[in-house]
Amino acid sequence: MVENKRFDPRNADKLMSEERKAELQPEKIIEQLHVNEDDTVADLGAGPGLFSLALAQLTKSDVYAVDIEPEMLERLKRNAEKESIENIKVIESDLENIKLADHSVTRVLNTFVIHEVTDINQAIYEMKRILKPGGYLLLVDWEAVETESGPPLEIRIPSKEMDNLLKDNGFNTELYYLDSEHYAIKAGKEEN
Repeated sequence: MVENKRFDPRNADKLMSEERKAELQPEKIIEQLHVNEDDTVADLGAGPGLFSLALAQLTKSDVYAVDIEPEMLERLKRNAEKESIENIKVIESDLENIKLADHSVTRVLNTFVIHEVTDINQAIYEMKRILKPGGYLLLVDWEAVETESGPPLEIRIPSKEMDNLLKDNGFNTELYYLDSEHYAIKAGKEEN
C-alpha cells in the first residue's frame, strides 16, 4: 500500500519542464474544454500552473487554480507574474472540499491528480457541485498500465472504472485516449 499518494512539491520543476510540455501538449489537451473568453475555469490540482497558465490565456474571466500544497501555489503565482497573467486566482484546498461556491464555474480541469485523492466519489461530487448546469469537466490521468514514468501502478485508476464513476455521479461522459499511457474523459453536467 502506498502511504502518501501526493506528488512531492520539491519536484515541481519537473511539472513545468520543456520535456513535459512537449510530451503532454497542454494547449492540445485543454482544447477539449472549448474554453471561450466568458468561461470561468477551475484547474483542480493545478500544481505550478502548467495548465492554469494556458487556460488563463483563453478566457477573460477567472481561472481558479486549486491545489492542496501552498508551495505549488507560490510557484504558480511566480510563473503567472513572469508571463504577466493576472486572471488566475489561487485557492489552497483539497479536492474533497473545494473552496468554491456551488455552480461557480463553467469548466473544470483535473489533470494527473485524481489518483492522489483519498475519497474519489467525494471529489467527483465536489466537481459536479462547483460546475454550472451545462458545464464541462475534463479529467485526464494515467492509465492503469506499467510505464516508465508516472505514479505507482497500484494507485492508478483504470479509465473504464473512472468513466463509470463519473456516469454513476450523473455525468454524461466521453472517454478517449491521449496515448497508450494517458486517458481523458470529457464529462458534461446536465442543464437541469
